[in-house]
Amino acid sequence: MLRKTGLFALLLIVLEWTRPGLPSPLRPICDLRVLNHFIQEARDAEVAMKSCREGCGLLESVSVPQTTVNFDDWEKKNALEQAKEVQTGLWLLQQALSLLQTSVTNTALNGHIDNTVRNLLSINAVLRSLNIQEYTPPATAVAQEGTWTVSSVAELLQVHVNFLRGKVRLLLLDAQACQQDVS
Repeated sequence: MLRKTGLFALLLIVLEWTRPGLPSPLRPICDLRVLNHFIQEARDAEVAMKSCREGCGLLESVSVPQTTVNFDDWEKKNALEQAKEVQTGLWLLQQALSLLQTSVTNTALNGHIDNTVRNLLSINAVLRSLNIQEYTPPATAVAQEGTWTVSSVAELLQVHVNFLRGKVRLLLLDAQACQQDVS
């Protein structure tokens, strides 16, 4: 009987080690090297655009977020307002890049654009990992204050890089989930 009990205990231990775990919440991604990687890939797309000669234009003007930051105004906003501003900007960039995907016929540039769209989705996942409340702007966000219109791919990609380097970086730097408790 003791032998069966020992075998049963061993079986339980093995099963415990191999059982699928419960899904855990996303761990906060506080390392800015992740964002720096996205910025570098955005710059690569911008460089690729500069060498593009044919099949690399926008069919129509698109709305994009303002990239300038008035630090006094930014610091007066609470975390939710900052998050909404960043998420609205990311949404606008996604809309513009999706439109760009349909208009660009240059294969090399299209690969960069596809990667850029995937990176925007990854940035949204980073924001979720930091417990930043998700926000989808209303369809009227295109005409909201804090946006402007670009008519070239070069301008669009430059806005993308500057938005990541500016407002997205500021939001990540101040994310509550990344703040060390000093006791």
